Formats: sequence, structure tokens, C-alpha cells
Amino acid sequence: MAVRKFKPTTPGQRHKVIGVFDNITARTPEKSLTVGKRVTGGRNNEGHRTMRYLGGGHKRKFRFIDFKRNKDGVPARVKSIEYDPNRSARIALLYYADGYKAYIIAPNGLQVGSTVESGENVAPEVGNALPLSNIPVGTLIHNIELRPGQGAAIARSAGTFAQLTSREGTYAIIKLPSGETRKILAACKATVGVVGNSDHALEQSGKAGRSRWLGRRPHNRGVVMNPVDHPMGGGEGRQSGGHPRSRTGLYAKGLKTRAPKKLSSKYIIERRKK
Repeated sequence: MAVRKFKPTTPGQRHKVIGVFDNITARTPEKSLTVGKRVTGGRNNEGHRTMRYLGGGHKRKFRFIDFKRNKDGVPARVKSIEYDPNRSARIALLYYADGYKAYIIAPNGLQVGSTVESGENVAPEVGNALPLSNIPVGTLIHNIELRPGQGAAIARSAGTFAQLTSREGTYAIIKLPSGETRKILAACKATVGVVGNSDHALEQSGKAGRSRWLGRRPHNRGVVMNPVDHPMGGGEGRQSGGHPRSRTGLYAKGLKTRAPKKLSSKYIIERRKK
């Protein structure tokens, strides 16, 4: 992967850094795996605005991604690597031996023509999905389930990965992308490899219009509002606004928001880095 930088011929080009599409092999998605995506523009069923700074954006189609990988023992061939406007990672179209088709998140190193498989007895190779109990310790993984059969929930965005560090009884010890170390049932599935499109973090939009294409409207700061609109608003001249907080008064820096008696806390061995 790489990124493209532009000559500053216009103000919008000056700081523009976007990803390349060299590895994209198909321009149109598989029709049977897509559906039209309706956007709300931040409005509820009465038309009242309930979410600020949303609206507009380019029309999209939603691609159904197979996060469960439950077709065990059936090999699949990678037909194409495609762009997905709904996520930062690339997706891969799989043609299974029995005629079934599915999209998966495309890991680094997965190419058109490669063969992937899922199940307990498959080799721990890039793109293969298998239970954590069968993955060698130290392997880099992504698309990790939190409950067996639920579907992948962790490490799905571009360039992310987790590491299987050890096993304790029926649990596997995973070091997550955030730095958190936690237990996950060894019966949960994960996919071997690192999510592709790792240069996505280097991209810069370069102009406000690219945010509008993504459906993001201009976001104004609380400090410039009136006291009736925001806790940080008001004041003569340019006031700092006091302690950073949200519109509802919740502190934005330093306040712990995790529920103190949350059930899953017993599975966390080491909290994420501040």
C-alpha cells in the first residue's frame, strides 16, 4: 500500500494525501451481496433533527460482510479485492467451492486467486478463520469474536491487529490494538493476519468538501456558542470556556465513563494505555 501526495496547485490540493487503488480489481460490487443504504441526515421519524453535524454525502450501497465465517471445511477462492465506502478497510469477494459467495475484510497479503478456509483444522495462514484454541501463540490476528458464533467485533478497521499472547484453560489472552490485554473464550473464532489498507491513517482530506462527501456537516465549537447553547459558551471577548465538557455537561477530559460494575471487567487483565 502507498499514498498519493499532490502538488499545491490549489488550496485543496496543498495538504491532500489520499490512498491509492492499485490493488482494487473490481469497480462494481457483487449485486447479490449489496443493498441500498438509506441515510437519515440526523433526523428522526418526525423529521426533527436529533443528531447535529450530519447530512448530505455521496450515495452508497451497503455490502454484507461475513463476520461469522461459519462455512467450515469449504475452501473459497478470492475473486476480487474491492473498495467499500462504509469502512476504512478493503474487502475481498470469496467464491466458495459449493457456489456460495461472501465478502470478508481483506487482510494484508491476500491476493486474487488465493484460497482461504475456515474451521477447526485449517492451517493458521493469512485469511483463514479458526478458533483461538487452534491458533499458535504469538500470531497476529484480526476479526475476533467476543462470544462464540456471534461474529467478529474486534480489530476490523484498516491496519489494525491483535496478538494472541497466551492461553489459560478455556480462555485465550489477547493484546488488543488499544493496548488492553483481556481474556476471550478460546472457542471464539479469529482470522489470521493484519487488516489491509494500513496507510489509511496517513490520509488527509485537504479540504472541507471531502468531509461533505462523507456526510459530515460543519462542526462548530462550544466555546463560540452562547451560554444557552453550550456549557462552554458565553463570556466577553474570547474566553477559554472553562473546563472542557460536552453539550450535556459531561467532562471531556479525565472523566472515566466506564461503568464501575460492568460484567466484562473481570476479563480485562490490563487496561488500555491512557
